[in-house]
Amino acid sequence: MQEQHYAGRHQAVAWLRVAVFAGGALAVYLLMSRQQYALGLGVLLAAYLGFVLVMRWHSRLGYQRDHFRLLRQINQEELDRLAGRLSGFDAGLPYVDAQHPYTADLDVFGPHSAFQLLSRATSRLGQDQLAAWLQAAGSPAALLARQEAVAELAPDAAWQHEWQARARHFPKQADDPRRFTEWLRAPDFFADKTWLKALVFILPPLALASVGLWLSGYSLWVVAPFLVLMGAINHRYQTARDAYFDHSESMHDVLRAYRDQLLLLEDRQMQAPRLLELHRTLYAATDGSPATRLLGRLAIIVEYFSMRQSTLAAFFANNLLFWDFFWMWRLEGWKKHLGGHRLDAILEVVAETEALVSLAAFQFANPTYAVPELSNSPLEFTAEELGHPLIFTTERVTNNFSTLGPGSTGVVTGSNMSGKTTFLRTVGLNMVLALAGAAVCARRLRVSLAQVYTAMRTQDNLAESTSSFYAELKRLRLLLELTATGQPVFYLLDEILKGTNSRDRHRGARALIHQLHRRPASGLVSTHDLELGELAEELPGFVTNYSFNSTFSGQQIHFDYRLTPGVCRSFNASQLMRLMGIAVEDDNEAS
Repeated sequence: MQEQHYAGRHQAVAWLRVAVFAGGALAVYLLMSRQQYALGLGVLLAAYLGFVLVMRWHSRLGYQRDHFRLLRQINQEELDRLAGRLSGFDAGLPYVDAQHPYTADLDVFGPHSAFQLLSRATSRLGQDQLAAWLQAAGSPAALLARQEAVAELAPDAAWQHEWQARARHFPKQADDPRRFTEWLRAPDFFADKTWLKALVFILPPLALASVGLWLSGYSLWVVAPFLVLMGAINHRYQTARDAYFDHSESMHDVLRAYRDQLLLLEDRQMQAPRLLELHRTLYAATDGSPATRLLGRLAIIVEYFSMRQSTLAAFFANNLLFWDFFWMWRLEGWKKHLGGHRLDAILEVVAETEALVSLAAFQFANPTYAVPELSNSPLEFTAEELGHPLIFTTERVTNNFSTLGPGSTGVVTGSNMSGKTTFLRTVGLNMVLALAGAAVCARRLRVSLAQVYTAMRTQDNLAESTSSFYAELKRLRLLLELTATGQPVFYLLDEILKGTNSRDRHRGARALIHQLHRRPASGLVSTHDLELGELAEELPGFVTNYSFNSTFSGQQIHFDYRLTPGVCRSFNASQLMRLMGIAVEDDNEAS
């Protein structure tokens, strides 16, 4: 409704602009044609001022119309996420890394990923910050600070949406500003050109005076020396002028977006310690002045600098006014007041706020999700009604699961498609969310700090002449190297050593679990090898058997996706092959 309201007013004022322009032009023409020059000039000035006022009014209405359109889009995006329609969201492809300890196996990035589900970041900085939190666990203090900040922001969905909408008004706001901050640290152009800085303020007034003389009837040669001299200087430093403009112009939308977002942050009354700290950082970086004022000043400098894009205007502005050099001087003055390191601090506030808004919006959208408790006990993972956040059906099945202490392994057996792999990913992804500071898909989760490590989607590599089995061995070697460092590791190994024969698979898996038992590590191993269940007798209290089971009735297989204590006793491979037309004999038939 608000969008339509402002769209209607915007259209009406557009016609008013036309009327003011046409009416003013007609009035001036009639007065001038009757030789009423003084009155005509007065009407011209009044019409011009009226047109400018109406144009600014029209622009504000256009902003309001676009703002409510953006808010409507953001609301629709929230509905799309709840329904699992994630294909339209940024998949975080720059962060996809097959060598990462867990992100590739747990669908943290890529199509239908946790990043698409979480990220409300509008800037590259915010996306990088959120990705970094998902790629590595925070410290206990950092996680607690994030949870407190998210708890404050989560109920205020209107503020979250306003934060996103303000940035989306600017088409290029997602550009990466770090190249700009690096450029700010470069030596100043005028540092060794004091003579040129003096000419920037001496030549333009003289050039304008010469133009005045020319218009008064003097020869064009009065202007020519200034045009030649200033044109030669402009030509000499054309590359430097273009470089300055390119660096600043690319940041125009970014800086205006950050300014508008930070205004929202500056005006907010904070309670959470981390939010208060971010608020203080904004003022500390600018010696007590609002950061938005300094960003706004830079945006204005860049906006005036961009007038050079008009070829004709740039010719006269540069060869009579030294336009580029003047705004280059202003940019360098801004740099002295707010150097690269200070701008870095402001940008870090933007990045972290973007990530916190993402976690807050995720928590608001999923009110039944739990805020995880951080455990001081080693390698604890205790969950009630744990589900996979990327499964969006109303029939999502949840499970309880608990493990505590190093040296513990849960051996998960089950038939094909029964849910073993999904359960491992459910545990892993919720642990990643918890250690990033996000809410988790569970009624309750208590988790301790640990390095998550997975081996699930190992594939062959023809370019490196690597088989899938060898790729898995390399992955497991990295796990052993990681656990040898002494840091706690929570591992998730799916269909362990599946690329070799059953005898070697059993021997290798058994040896690996025994080796991990002596390390500061715990985790889950899924397998079809029922003999691994015997490890529960060899390492009592440290190896626990779990299973997922299925039933077969008529021509259908039924799965309950429930985690059950003990080794699985029902397998369905033969039934599945029969359904596909493969004539598999029962054991008693074969005998």
